[in-house]
Amino acid sequence: MTVHMKREIDRLKQMLISLCEVVEENLRRAVESIRQRDANLAKTVIETDIEIDHMEVDMEEECLKILALYQPVAIDLRFIITALKINNDLERIGDLAVNLAEHSTFLAGRRKTDVPFDFDEMTEKTELMLRKSLDALVKMDSKLAYEVCAADDEIDAMDRQMQLMVQKAVHTHPEQTECLMHLRSASGHLERVADHATNIAEDVIYMIEGRIVRHKVEDYK
Repeated sequence: MTVHMKREIDRLKQMLISLCEVVEENLRRAVESIRQRDANLAKTVIETDIEIDHMEVDMEEECLKILALYQPVAIDLRFIITALKINNDLERIGDLAVNLAEHSTFLAGRRKTDVPFDFDEMTEKTELMLRKSLDALVKMDSKLAYEVCAADDEIDAMDRQMQLMVQKAVHTHPEQTECLMHLRSASGHLERVADHATNIAEDVIYMIEGRIVRHKVEDYK
């Protein structure tokens, strides 16, 4: 690796870490805005998404520039390919945080609904998946990445449970239908965040091991 290419890749790594930090924090705020029914915090989430969009474009341009100028190979090439893919997943998580914040804006000021669903548990597990996938990236830890992949089924099951509970609650508490549907949508957004965290973890495994593990559940065990 040339000195110039090493400098560019180090810069790219720092850009990726910075984007990870902003996205993770914005998701945390979005989740907290729903927990607290905090419309002001939700507004902050929505406004921050513009910064995430700009960072995502800068990252992509940097990746393409390195590919064009230095024609990297082996681990360096895998890192840049991984950075491009993770960049897209992070931007999508940023969009999902905005979706959560928009639901929070609607729910603010309305009384909590009577659904026996532990929304806090789902948010905590989803946030943990994202945190572990980003830690796996920073630490180059494939073991941690496999743990993220294995955890996705649990979030899927929780989302299905939320769907069933909301369907029942709509019949018993029709006056709460609108709020219930917003909570159902929020659950779906969290499930999608978990999917993107899994994508990131799979890409980290590819970067470290050179193996593509998508759609191979047995590889997570």
